[in-house]
Amino acid sequence: MHDELGIPYLREAMLLLVAAGIVVPLLHRLRVSPVLGYLLVGCLIGPFGLGLLVADIPALAMLSISDLHGVRHVAELGVVFLLFVIGLDLSFQRLWSMRRQVFGLGSLQVLLSALLIGAVAHHGFGCSAEAATLLGASFALSSTAIVMQLLAERRQLGTPLGRTTFSILLLQDLAVVPILFLVGVFGAQQGAGIGSSLLLALVKALAVMAGIYVVGRLALRPLMRSVARARSPEMFMAAILLVALGSAALTGTAGLSMALGAFLAGLLLAETEFRHEIEVNVVPFKGLLLGVFFVSVGMVIDVRIVLANALPVLAAVGGLIAAKALVIALLCRAFGLSRAVSLEAGLLLGQAGEFAFVVLALANRMSLLEPRVVQFMLIVAGISMLVTPLVALLARRWAARIDQRASVGALADPGELGEIDGHVVIAGFGRVGHALARVLDDEQLSYVALDLDADQVARSRAKGRPVYYGDASRLDMLQRTRLDQARALVVTMDSASAADHIVRAVREFAPDLPIYARARDAAHARRLLQRGASEVVPETVEASLQLAARVLAGTGMPEDVVEQRIQKERDAELQRLRD
Repeated sequence: MHDELGIPYLREAMLLLVAAGIVVPLLHRLRVSPVLGYLLVGCLIGPFGLGLLVADIPALAMLSISDLHGVRHVAELGVVFLLFVIGLDLSFQRLWSMRRQVFGLGSLQVLLSALLIGAVAHHGFGCSAEAATLLGASFALSSTAIVMQLLAERRQLGTPLGRTTFSILLLQDLAVVPILFLVGVFGAQQGAGIGSSLLLALVKALAVMAGIYVVGRLALRPLMRSVARARSPEMFMAAILLVALGSAALTGTAGLSMALGAFLAGLLLAETEFRHEIEVNVVPFKGLLLGVFFVSVGMVIDVRIVLANALPVLAAVGGLIAAKALVIALLCRAFGLSRAVSLEAGLLLGQAGEFAFVVLALANRMSLLEPRVVQFMLIVAGISMLVTPLVALLARRWAARIDQRASVGALADPGELGEIDGHVVIAGFGRVGHALARVLDDEQLSYVALDLDADQVARSRAKGRPVYYGDASRLDMLQRTRLDQARALVVTMDSASAADHIVRAVREFAPDLPIYARARDAAHARRLLQRGASEVVPETVEASLQLAARVLAGTGMPEDVVEQRIQKERDAELQRLRD
């Protein structure tokens, strides 16, 4: 039943929209994660949920989806747009600064996880060497869609945990190339020339990525400017879709992940002045399409097989998550990350990824795996993704306990911060520091904060925020936050004398570092400017300006005129302070 009113997949589309617009929001009000909500809805409306009852109750056919073919094609677009938006939030400079974690930590994670999982499949379950290799390689990868969505919901993309997991996931996308090639080689049973063929495939992939980069650098900005001059939202949206999907199609044709092509397009557009407008237009599509992806994952879980093989399935899911978590946690510790971050990263990335479904389907088509093994592994992959939100919640609480025990005392080894630079250092994490952190989280800008309130630090770290116990008025403590690599220091402390001391000491240590400081009043602001602050915000002055803005707006003055008038007064007041 796919041709109602002449529109293919109309019923399926309506069911998915009901899930996205009604069911999942209701579950969210019950404090159920949206990701978990979509997965549960998929289990319910899929062929192994209500679909099993259609033979006895034909009316349920209108509430279930039995054909997953069309749904899966739409679901793939969700991952494509997710990586596109992530690329928009990055830059090539920031990506280069993460190279140690991407190519070092990420490569080792894929290699060691694949070896461990493959060895278990070969020796423990009797799989052939080829089948074990494919299972190990594909299950070594994690779900970019689920993990990045969970981090975004918890506003942790800019934290050490967010940067670490993203680095690993990015390398996993690159690893798709050799894994797909291995599937082709094993399917054709070609034992010779594998090394040279693999090298040729990698060269081809690198050539495609280089081509996208060069063409994008030369053509993207003129293209977007030309479209913007037309002042047509439709044309602007069409251009965005052309760039994102065109790049995805190119990498897909070359044997790479389509999501990787979309990520490259996002990186290129992030360098242009259209970045924020593009993000506003694309984010709603990304959220909806990702919802379809999560629903499609829930649909593959056959409840009958799960119940008939409950212990083996649960053992396999638990073993997969435990094995990957162990490998990732040990590697993160070896790369200098804290115990809490290492543990949480390992458990967060313990599930199988969406790419496992692709490999299992290809292996089944080429008769590399028995159908019963394919179905069992599909169940394992699907359930591992289904339980990820719950595992992530447990990991967060476990990591919080570790952080609480370590929160009192000086800041630990700076290596705990991982590969971090271009971050903002916040001296003081009271109400002002909290407000600033929320803004930085929303913009996915990394920061490190110091505060002397141990309870405040423990509560903040329980939420995954990079806040440490320490006296920010001491220069040696600030240096442990990698102040020499920071993009700015923000002083939000209540103590006026402590703020004066911090500004003077940091200005001597880092003459070019931008220092933004909160001042109690105009006199305090003058002192901070004399000691080297780049910008100051006197609380009394700012409160007066905000009140004046409300009054002007209440008189009917246009909003843009109010903003200009208040900014003019703010600049004048700052100039008077400097003078």
